[in-house]
Amino acid sequence: MALIRPELRVVLSRWSEVVTGLAVALFGLWALQARGSFFQLLAVLVILAGLGIAFIGWRRLRFQRAGAGPGIVQVVEGQISYFGPDEGGFIAIRDLVELHLINAAQTWLMVAQDDTRLEVPVAAAGSAALFDAFATLPELRMQPLLDALNDPDPPVARAIWLHPARRNRHLRLH
Repeated sequence: MALIRPELRVVLSRWSEVVTGLAVALFGLWALQARGSFFQLLAVLVILAGLGIAFIGWRRLRFQRAGAGPGIVQVVEGQISYFGPDEGGFIAIRDLVELHLINAAQTWLMVAQDDTRLEVPVAAAGSAALFDAFATLPELRMQPLLDALNDPDPPVARAIWLHPARRNRHLRLH
C-alpha cells in the first residue's frame, strides 16, 4: 500500500527541485543561530545556494509541459535525439545556429549549420532535458525563452535564438 497518493506523488516530483532548494535555504536560516562569524558566513552561503537551487528549479518547472506529446527526446553527450512516431532525428548542440518555437504545433524547431532541421514537440517524453541543452547556447537568455513558451496569446512562430555569428551576418545583410 502506497503512503502517498499517486496524484500527490506527481505534484511532488514536479516541484521536488524547488522544495529541495527551499529546504536547504531553511536549513541555512536555522544554521544562522550558530555562534561565530565563520559558521554564520557558511549559513549565509547555504541560504544563497538553496535559493539558487529553488530559482533554477522554478525555471525548469516553467519549462516543463503538462501532458504527453508524441515521441521521446534524449540529450546525450552534446547531442539532441528525437525518436517520434512518424519522424525523428538528431542534432549536435554545438552545431545549432537557430532555435524557434512554433506555437501552432507546440514544437521546437532547431536548425544546424548544414541546414539540418529537427522538430521536437514541446511535451515529448524527456523534453525537460532540453532546458539544460538550451542553457548552453551562447548568449541565449532563458527568461525570453520561458516567456515565449508560456505566452497566453502567442504568435504562430517565434525565433528564440540565433547563433551570434548568424545574427551578425543577418544584420549586415539588412
